Amino acid sequence: MNEQDTPTPGTEVAPTTGHGDAVRLDEGHVVGYGGIPDRFVNPGLPTHVPRMADLDQSAADRAEKQVATLFGISILATLLFVVLYYAIDLNETVFIPGIGTTSASNAALGVTLAFSLLGIGFGAVHWAKTLMPDVEVVEERHPLRSSDADREEVVRVLAVDGGSSQITRRPLIKYTLGGALGLFAVPLVVQVAGSLGEMPQKSLSLTWWNGGPSGPGQVPEFKPLRLMKDPENLPIKASDVTIGSVFHVMPEGLLPDPETNEGGAENLLEEKAKAAVLLMRLDPEQIQSQKEIDWGYQGIVAYSKICTHVGCPVGLYEQQTHHLLCPCHQSTFDVTQDCKVIFGPAHRPLPQLKITVDDEGYLVSAQPFREAVGPSFWERG
Repeated sequence: MNEQDTPTPGTEVAPTTGHGDAVRLDEGHVVGYGGIPDRFVNPGLPTHVPRMADLDQSAADRAEKQVATLFGISILATLLFVVLYYAIDLNETVFIPGIGTTSASNAALGVTLAFSLLGIGFGAVHWAKTLMPDVEVVEERHPLRSSDADREEVVRVLAVDGGSSQITRRPLIKYTLGGALGLFAVPLVVQVAGSLGEMPQKSLSLTWWNGGPSGPGQVPEFKPLRLMKDPENLPIKASDVTIGSVFHVMPEGLLPDPETNEGGAENLLEEKAKAAVLLMRLDPEQIQSQKEIDWGYQGIVAYSKICTHVGCPVGLYEQQTHHLLCPCHQSTFDVTQDCKVIFGPAHRPLPQLKITVDDEGYLVSAQPFREAVGPSFWERG
């Protein structure tokens, strides 16, 4: 259809498909391909409809109180969160229909934190819907950097005309919003501060090799402990360890009895994470450190399995080079030189466990670790 063939509004155009009735063109339509209208002339912005708060001061005051009430709910929920965080026992449970039995602490903290967030969110939305300017404007595309005059005007508007949000005229909203946003950070601080526990240096300087349980507040008295195979939980004789062999070792009493599955540490995972040890035998002539000879037994040496970089388990032993490798970030330790770092991001050697044998020829610990196990930044506490 040519431009001169374009029908005027109010006329009828027969569709080219041959189906259906003729299409009537109303005001604002433009005929598209085949005589079918397919786009509209931009009608412009709709007429602004004033809100109740724009016309009635009492309605605006009610809206202000409603917004402040929502922010107040957020404040109360945040304070209740802090109280319940310390008041509810972590082992207490509660039954919730449709969910089942769950932690009472988690349920209470989740509900209060939800109301804290909802109070702020609903308050901000209601504030924007009822009191903030709602006039629609159109801004034409302009260069990315405004002129200096425009930039100065923005600063002036923010400084002088910022009151259009009515926050300066509505101190109740200003103060309750400040309280809600300010207090909302409190649950985060409480959770972090209440969950850190004791300083890492102390907790990682004590392991089951000190003589028993080494959790918070527990300082075991040292006693020699047999080196037990993991996971078989069987003692190891010095004669069982051949040159090139590697044993993953746990201290006596930490793992449950393999036959009865009884006993063992109460906090098994935590204790295993700190006490895991690698045991291997080298030719004594290849050992380059006198300390390693003194702390080992006939070439048998024991080192912490926990990498001093970020705590990954070191479990790859190269018999020919006598290197221990961490699979996470490729830190490499030379077993012939007190497991010093020869490659990778780790900054200190693996802690060595001093060992000897008892009267029956079983390998036992002669003393606990002399330094904290695990990553260096934990040790520095």
